[in-house]
This record gives sequence, structure tokens and C-alpha cells, in this order.
Amino acid sequence: MEKPNEKVEIKTPPKLFNETQAVINSISEMIDGDFISYWISVNSSIVRDDVIAFYEILKNNRKKDKLYLFIKSSGGSGEASLRIVNLLRKYYKEIVAFIPLDCASAATMLALGADSIKMGPLAYLTAIDTSITHHLSPLDNFNNRVSVSQNELSRVLNLWDSNKNENDTNPFSVIYNHIHPLVIGSVDRATSLSIKLTTDILSYHMKDINEAERISNTLNAEYPSHSYPITIVEAQKIGLNAQELPDEVNTKLFELNQLYSEMAQLAYTDYDEVNYHDNEILKIIEGANAKLFYQKDKDWHYRTEERRWVPMNDESSWRKMELENNEITEKSFYVG
Repeated sequence: MEKPNEKVEIKTPPKLFNETQAVINSISEMIDGDFISYWISVNSSIVRDDVIAFYEILKNNRKKDKLYLFIKSSGGSGEASLRIVNLLRKYYKEIVAFIPLDCASAATMLALGADSIKMGPLAYLTAIDTSITHHLSPLDNFNNRVSVSQNELSRVLNLWDSNKNENDTNPFSVIYNHIHPLVIGSVDRATSLSIKLTTDILSYHMKDINEAERISNTLNAEYPSHSYPITIVEAQKIGLNAQELPDEVNTKLFELNQLYSEMAQLAYTDYDEVNYHDNEILKIIEGANAKLFYQKDKDWHYRTEERRWVPMNDESSWRKMELENNEITEKSFYVG
């Protein structure tokens, strides 16, 4: 299908290569190892393709045996986090996680793969109990599938059990009217997977497997909310090697976050009331002299009869910028 109006000028967000590289160079002067940013917009998440983008940054830029990894993300795939940790461990003997802001869910899993976690005043990890969006999940008011978590299901059952009467029927007869049985089974399986993933990630640097399992079970089962903010004090109580992030580094990471946020600004171009183009940058992986970012590049059309937006002309892709012979180059990066 053709784009609704080819004459409309498409909005494009800034790439800011020189600006982010300047901040990264400043940070590199403060540390005794390599530095990589892993910054993800609130509109995106950690996925398996990110591993290939990490490899592209790592293969030509590793200079030392110690890595400082800046992580900012609200979560995503735990399996992808495990694969990223495994890849980083192939290149570095020691990893330090820099956490100035949110590092939630699967991003917390990724941080657990570091030997130490440096946290700023606004930093937090979260619980990592699993929630999934299944193709049979319930629909919300906008006709989108909603996530279902093991914690929520367990609490429903516990409340029923503590308040049931003699004539009450099995609660699943009511739950199944709202949540498909296959969704409940998938959530239960995902929870077991989450515990194993967390334990495996910790085992990359923890020799005491029993302690790794204890921390894993705590993060998966001991918090009343998936988004419960685990600050540095709580992280230390759990048994994590969490330390204060130096003020000067925290300041520079905030500068970097500001630049990344500018890159990731909404870049919508309206064609008409039911059609628009989206050019938003969703995630950034950056090291010395090289930056990879994933950018949307697609049209959206609103189907009134279905009450939902559908994508068209999708050319979204990873892009790679690097400094070669004092010139900045940009090209598509395909991950397959």
C-alpha cells in the first residue's frame, strides 16, 4: 500500500553522535576499563536481537579486561539478558554495572550479571517476578492484549482461600471466564524460567550456588509488586554487591541520558486523522567511536472497525554510526 501523502516531510530525530561520544570520552577518563551504554526508551524493551548489536560493538572496541556497563531500561526478555551476560563474559573478566536511573525487570537480571552494581541517588532495580502477554491474554479497552503475572494469580487464589465459604466452588471456574487456561499454564512455566535465568546469571560471578538461588527466589517471590523499587539499601540487604555511584560519574551519565532522551523523542508525522508515520529511536548501544541504535520507520493506519492501529510500510532497522578516518559514517545494520 502506498503512503497516504508522499509530499509530507517526515520528521527525523537527532543522532547526536559527536555529543554522546564527547560524554563517553569524559567518562572513560574516570574509569579503568572500557565503557558501553545500553539505553532503552520506555517504548521499547530488551530483546534477543540486542545481543547481535552488542557483539558488533564489542568485536572491534575491546581494549581492557574490565567493562563498565551503563544500563537504563524498564525490562524485556530475561533470556536475552542471559545471552548478553554470556557474551560480555566472553570478552571481560570483570563487569561493573552503572545504574543512575531505572533498571527494571529483565534489566535487573542483566545488572545481576555484573560483579558489582554502582547505583546513583535515583537508581533502582526491581523485582523480577514474571508477567507475560500471551496471544490468548485478555483484551483491554483499546483491544490490546494485557500482561498476566504469576504474582497476581497467586494473590487471587490466596484471597479466595482465606475468605472462602463452605459452598464456594473452585475459583478456577470463575478465573477461566477471564483468563484462558493456557495463559495460566504459560505464566507458571515463565515463573520457573525466571528463577532459573536469574540463578544462571548470578552464577557467572558467584561461586556459592545456594546463595545465588536464595537471591533469585527473593527477587522472584518476596515483593508485593513487580515494579517495587529496590534502592541501594534494599539491594545490599538482599546480598547484592551494590555500591554508591561516584557523583562525577553519575553527573556524566545524566548528561548522556539527556542526550539519549533527545534522540528518542517522539517523531510522529501526521498524514491525516487515521494515518501517521513513526520515526522514533527506541534503543541505543554505544561504545568508543561506535553507536548502534534501533529506529522505527513505518506508517500506522487506524482501523475504525477493529478499534486499533495497524502498521504498514515497515522499514524499521538497526543503524550504525562510527568514526572512520575522522569522518562520521552511518549505515544500516542487519541482524537477520
